Amino acid sequence: MSAGDVKHDYHLVNPSPNPLIGSIAAMVMAMGGVAWMKGLFGLEKGTAWLFYAGLAGVLYTMAVWWRDVVNEANAGDHTPVVGIGLRYGMILFIASEVMFFVAWFWIFFEMALFHGHRTLSSMEDVAAAWATWPPKGVEAVPAWELPLVNTLTLLLSGTTVTWAHHALQQGDRKSAKIGLTLTILLGMLFTSIQAYEYNHILHHKFFFGGEGADNSGLYGSSFFMATGFHGFHVLIGTIFLTVCLFRLMGKGFSPKQHFGFEAAAWYWHFVDVVWLFLFAFIYVIFGAQG
Repeated sequence: MSAGDVKHDYHLVNPSPNPLIGSIAAMVMAMGGVAWMKGLFGLEKGTAWLFYAGLAGVLYTMAVWWRDVVNEANAGDHTPVVGIGLRYGMILFIASEVMFFVAWFWIFFEMALFHGHRTLSSMEDVAAAWATWPPKGVEAVPAWELPLVNTLTLLLSGTTVTWAHHALQQGDRKSAKIGLTLTILLGMLFTSIQAYEYNHILHHKFFFGGEGADNSGLYGSSFFMATGFHGFHVLIGTIFLTVCLFRLMGKGFSPKQHFGFEAAAWYWHFVDVVWLFLFAFIYVIFGAQG
């Protein structure tokens, strides 16, 4: 701005092509997904190149847009007023993610109540429906084996990321790096255990066939959707924390200004809490009945 411009605490970003590029890429990815599954837009069913082209554009937009935000932070453009806006934005994003998982829990509970075209007229009917979920013959994943290990893994990662955050606030960058590195390793461990669990489920066909063949697909689909999307969020959170570690190693962040790290920690705690609900309901309460 020129010397005669009004001084204020708000950061006016420079004109950027990122919103336009991101919108086009998202549209191409959506059209490519439809063409992949349905064979539209002159493409044969199973043709995936259009989807992957759009996905590449979305990933590129994310990378360069967040790079610009990081550069703005390093340049001192994130004033206290801008910081408040960023915090509100992250809070609203996490709130939208909460509702996203509420939808998956809703689906799981609805399948538990209404599988087999049940009609519910009393609490006794509700109890009877839940008592037969998972359907008879469906072998559920034992809650106190790998799921328990993953629960302890995420809980431990919540403590290490909190340690890293407090160390950064105190100016102890060495401890912050150690805590952040441990959190990333624990996130990778969680993902590896879940991948092994999924392979075990599919190999032994836990959720398919048997006496519960009519409803086993409902249980399996709701299980994989709920836990699978959570696993995807763990992967995203691990990448988020890894970027923060690189920034920390590159002299980024300070005890007073480190919202990028703070946002990653919020997101990671959200992932922790969602897993506790998944473990309690899908693995322990309902899984114990299979």
